[in-house]
Amino acid sequence: MKKILLVCIILTAFMSCKKDGKTQTLYLAHTLPQTHPVHKGIVEFKKALYEKSGGTMDVKIFPDGQLGSEREVLELLQIGSVAITKVSAATLSNFVPEYHVLGIPYLFRDKDHQFEVLEGEVGKSILEKGSKFWLRGLGYYDAGSRSFYTSTKPIRTPDDLKGLKIRVMNNQMAINMVNALGGSATPMAYGELYTAIQQGVVDGAENNPPSFVSSNHYEVSKYYTLDQHSSVPDVLLIGTKYWDKLTDEQKQWVQEAADESSQAQKQFWNESVEESMAIAKKAGVEIIIPEKSLFQEKSKSVLEAFLKEHPEMTDLINKIKNQ
Repeated sequence: MKKILLVCIILTAFMSCKKDGKTQTLYLAHTLPQTHPVHKGIVEFKKALYEKSGGTMDVKIFPDGQLGSEREVLELLQIGSVAITKVSAATLSNFVPEYHVLGIPYLFRDKDHQFEVLEGEVGKSILEKGSKFWLRGLGYYDAGSRSFYTSTKPIRTPDDLKGLKIRVMNNQMAINMVNALGGSATPMAYGELYTAIQQGVVDGAENNPPSFVSSNHYEVSKYYTLDQHSSVPDVLLIGTKYWDKLTDEQKQWVQEAADESSQAQKQFWNESVEESMAIAKKAGVEIIIPEKSLFQEKSKSVLEAFLKEHPEMTDLINKIKNQ
């Protein structure tokens, strides 16, 4: 809370939208490093918006968690101290319930199905749900698929997870998924994970290839099982306190820039996955391609439990599965 108040004081001096002559500057904060493919997508958003607006709208990017965690920055958007951010749909689900659905294991058949859904009516309807919480979605970025990596033994079937402590995000869906597969879900701060694996506090974790490599976890985890159990996207958001002040033309520029950056980011992501997998293999990591249907079958209880708790999400899930 103290950190948020300090950031608010600093940003209030500049405002989330700074007018300098004829140029409005939007403040955009996120937690990723500048080498990350999602950050590269955000840079494309900045370029596209500046060009479309004829130089009348610009974006100042605060990467690397400079203004706080994902949750903290979302709160800054809600009060209008920051205009735009990028967060995981998993974090956003704590504010907008519909985003919980995107974390269901094996919800999407493949990447084509995922973006067919996200870029269609269903995905757009979820983006709009955030407006009543002062968080308007602009689009989705590819955050890949999460898979297991371990230091003690390879995971070839769900049975191999028995007795293993697997670090997960502090997210109930992720916790339920690992436990359903037979592992012992262990929520832990991401920054503590390298040492935790190295010292045997946990036996492994789950994440996408670029994160597996950029975190250097491949140095202490020599087994990477591409079960691809969940594909939780990142979301580009704008605070409604800022959005509502824009003219219709400015709103169009912002949305078009977001759409173009989303398409460019997909290519950045694919390139990063290829590069990351090559680095992992060269470092001696065993890449395992399991029978995904075994993991899919055993994780069905996660969906069943979710629907029991949230029956109002049934129609949304059916629309996704039937698309």
